[in-house]
Amino acid sequence: MPIDIGISESDRAAIAAGLSKLLADTYTLYLKTHNYHWNVTGPMFNTLHLMFETQYTELALAVDLIAERIRALGHPAPGSYKAYAALTEIPEEDDAPDAEEMIRRLVAGQETVVRTARSVFPLVEEAHDQPSADLLTQRMQVHEKNAWMLRSLLGS
Repeated sequence: MPIDIGISESDRAAIAAGLSKLLADTYTLYLKTHNYHWNVTGPMFNTLHLMFETQYTELALAVDLIAERIRALGHPAPGSYKAYAALTEIPEEDDAPDAEEMIRRLVAGQETVVRTARSVFPLVEEAHDQPSADLLTQRMQVHEKNAWMLRSLLGS
C-alpha cells in the first residue's frame, strides 16, 4: 500500500538515508560506551562506570526510536555491523584507552552524533517533516548535554 503522509517519496528517501547515518552513529556510540563501561579502570572508576551505563542505556533506547522513524517513512532501517561501519563517522577502535582517553573519545562521539543530526535537519525542515525534526532536536539536546558533562570531567 502506498504511503501518503504528505511527504514525497524522494524526500522520505533522503530523510531516511540521513536518519540511517544517525542510527549508525548512535549504535556505534552505544557500542563504544558499553565497551568503556565494562573496561574503565582507575580512580574515577565508579563515577565513569555509572555515567557510561546511564549513557549507553539511553543510546539503546534511542536506536529503536530512530529505526522506527525510518520505518515510518517507508524505508528499511540498517541493522548490521557491516551497514553501520559503512554509514558511521565514529571510528572503530581496537585498543584499550585509559579513562581520560575514553572520555575524550566519547566527547568526540557525542559531538559526531550532534553534527550528523544537524546535517539532516535542513532536509526535514524543507519537507515539513515535524516528527523527524522533533526526533533530531531531542537527539541533539541529549548529545550536546552528554558532551558537556563528559568535557567537564576533563576540566574543559
